[in-house]
Amino acid sequence: MTETRDAGTLSHRANDESTQPSSPSVTFGPDRPLELDSGARIEDLRIAYQTYGRLNDDCSNAVLICHALTGDQHVANTNPVTGKPGWWSLMVGPGKPIDTDRFFVICTNVVGGCMGSTGPASINPATGRPYGLDLPVITVGDMVRAQAMLLDHLGIETLFSVAGGSLGGMQVLQWAAAYPERVFSALPIATAARHTSQNIAFHEVGRQAVMADPDWRHGRYLEEGVNPSKGLAVARMAAHVTYLSDEALHRKFGRNLQDRDSLTFGFDADFQIESYLRHQGSSFVERFDANSYLYLTRAMDYFDLAETHDGRLVNAFLGTSTRFCVASFTSDWLFPTVENKAVVRALNGAGASVSFVEIATDRGHDAFLLDEPELFATIRGFLSAAADARGLAA
Repeated sequence: MTETRDAGTLSHRANDESTQPSSPSVTFGPDRPLELDSGARIEDLRIAYQTYGRLNDDCSNAVLICHALTGDQHVANTNPVTGKPGWWSLMVGPGKPIDTDRFFVICTNVVGGCMGSTGPASINPATGRPYGLDLPVITVGDMVRAQAMLLDHLGIETLFSVAGGSLGGMQVLQWAAAYPERVFSALPIATAARHTSQNIAFHEVGRQAVMADPDWRHGRYLEEGVNPSKGLAVARMAAHVTYLSDEALHRKFGRNLQDRDSLTFGFDADFQIESYLRHQGSSFVERFDANSYLYLTRAMDYFDLAETHDGRLVNAFLGTSTRFCVASFTSDWLFPTVENKAVVRALNGAGASVSFVEIATDRGHDAFLLDEPELFATIRGFLSAAADARGLAA
């Protein structure tokens, strides 16, 4: 097992790890493989991560942040690829709801990702080439198992809290179900205990867009020096629509034209919303690997916490002593309140300590990433009460 600050291969860029952004990482060798739900294993597992704040003497103040589909480990620092602030810098930092003056915050790049952890763009030690589709399919359970391996390496036996939204929320639920003795409190936000058929359908459209790009080359584009950027951009555009709401789109864009006074009667971006989505697509391909998109969407599709507990979601939480706070948003039609309430009902059925808040906003699924004062107040209050109950110093 080795520890390094090299973040590994990223996206479609040249397969030269010396050019990639630095991030702490741990590599586990063949003597400690990651056993996967598929029955396969990864024998040279790398986990890239970031930390913020200071771990206290008894290691009782650690908070694990789990990122969403297109996120990464750069929660509250400048992203080394985009140069933009961390994706949850509004939430995490000194004096913020997840207060790094009080808590030691950890975030890993999930297995299957493209910011340093083992993923399809990583080098397969058996071949000396990028894994591509030779990487075994990854599940949310595999992601959490890898995170547990990292925490063991860091000497952290229990987590004060686990928090995340969307795919990150799925990881939170998996943590609470798989390692209840290691999780004091949990914050699953805008998530679900399983993916709906509609969400699977949206993901399949995105995957097919990537695979239909001639430059995808059956997943071997890195070796052939090309990038399926058009297909990945379309996938991102389609997915991004699901993260928003009709009200937010209308408020921001309406039917306003883009830099023109009249229609072109052609297929350029006449409308502002078209230009916005094209920008979202083109900027995404500069920071994300196309095969990682396939793997991570598949992991979300496969997630079904009830199915892995004899078909009853309540069984996932029986006997838990973890404290939960579940949050949803009124305009989130990707992970609607009804799906979050299903988790709350299962937790109530298991006799768990759980609170629930539905936040009124027109910002859609992406609201958990934005400036939502009620969400900030909810998380600050929940963590403060949990910290007092655990006896953490203020």
